[in-house]
Formats: sequence, C-alpha cells, structure tokens
Amino acid sequence: MSRAAFPAALVCLAAALCLPGDALAQGMPAFQLTQNDGETTYSLSLQILALMTGLTVLPSLVLGASAFTRIIIVLSILRQALGTQQTPPNQVLIAIALFLSFFVMQPVLTEVYETSAGPYLDGALPADEALSRGREVMSTFLLQNTRQNDLLMFADLAGDAPYAEGEPVPLSVLLPAFMTSELKTAFQIGFLLFLPFLVIDMVIASILMALGMMMLSPMLVSLPFKLLLFVLVDGWALTMGSLASSFLGG
Repeated sequence: MSRAAFPAALVCLAAALCLPGDALAQGMPAFQLTQNDGETTYSLSLQILALMTGLTVLPSLVLGASAFTRIIIVLSILRQALGTQQTPPNQVLIAIALFLSFFVMQPVLTEVYETSAGPYLDGALPADEALSRGREVMSTFLLQNTRQNDLLMFADLAGDAPYAEGEPVPLSVLLPAFMTSELKTAFQIGFLLFLPFLVIDMVIASILMALGMMMLSPMLVSLPFKLLLFVLVDGWALTMGSLASSFLGG
C-alpha cells in the first residue's frame, strides 16, 4: 500500500471502530435544499457525515488503539531517567512516538486497506461488509497485544462470560483492556530502562559524599556520565528497535 492510501485506511478504521454498520448506507441524503425557481438541490450524504465523524475521532483512535500509548510513555520515562528535563522537548517525543507508531501499525493499515477500504472505495464491497472486515483486522491486532487477565477483568465488569477462542470480542471490552495492558507494559519497560541510570546516580552520590562535597548536586555530576553511557551503547537505536519489536502484531 502506498503512503497516500494511509489516510483512507485510517478513516475506514475509525469508522469501523466507532460507527454502526448501517451508518454508511449509500445514497441516503442527510440534507437537501431545493429552490423554487430552478430546482437547485444541495445534498449531504451519509458517507460524508461518516467521513467527518471518522476524522474527529481519529486522534483518539491513534492514541488509544495503536502503539502510540506504549511508545510515548516509555520515551517520557527514559527522558526522566536521563535527567535532561525538557530535552528532547515534548514536541519531539510526540513526533517520534507518532512516526514509530505508523511504522508499527503499517502492516495493520495495509491489511485494512487491501481487505476493507480499497474494495469499498472501488465499489466492489458494500459498506457493512467493509466495516466488518476492518473491525476484524483491528481486533486481531488488539487481541495479540492484550493480556488475558486484563481482558477477563473487563469482560467480568461487563457481565460477559470468558470468551472462547475465536469468539469475537466486543470493542467496548477490548479497547479498555488493550489500554490497560499497554500501560502495564510501558511501565515495565520504563522500569528496566530506569535501573542503569539509577545505579549511576547512586554511585555518583556515594562518591560525592565520601569526598565531602555535600553542596554539589549529584544529578549535575551524573548527567554527563549517563549521556555518555547512553550514546556509547547506541541507546536510541536500541530503545526504538525494542519498542517496535515488542508488538506482536507489528
């Protein structure tokens, strides 16, 4: 799938997650205006309404149903562990997380476009079938990256019995379970990233206390050593590669 086809796949994905199957019925006018002296008719079809609705929920979809949550949390914890305050700035972290999320989600978006959005735009597939296929592809990715315990917890809260293997899981249960699982995974990865920098802080603080340099901030002294360690081990490449490979569906 070309890069230009990504917006169509994203909009179809948003519609599949947020709109009922009959909302994209073709040919139903939602608004008409006819003038008395000329038969001028303006119509707004439900396809356009669905497209605008998909665009409005697209930011929430990117945040909650993709790799973005895990990536941005890990990057934020990494910046805190380095002790660099606002470096990289928030805008840079968000940009990194967004483009890395697109990299991870590219196979999913490609499959959505090839099986759902593409055939629908070509007129070879009805709207309800396109939505069903897009929802199925997205649900597969979410299930692959959701812990079973989190899924069971939300299923119990919703009053549903444990889902059998192959049984479709409602998105109202799957999405919060996926988000909860992503938060737990992000904090686990962040903890592992934080440990070596914490050891450096403790060693520097112990050395300064032994030298009697009580007024010198250990964070100020340890910062160049942490940056040196991070650069020597090629920390950014390792972090990005580990985050990308941590997604089973990516």
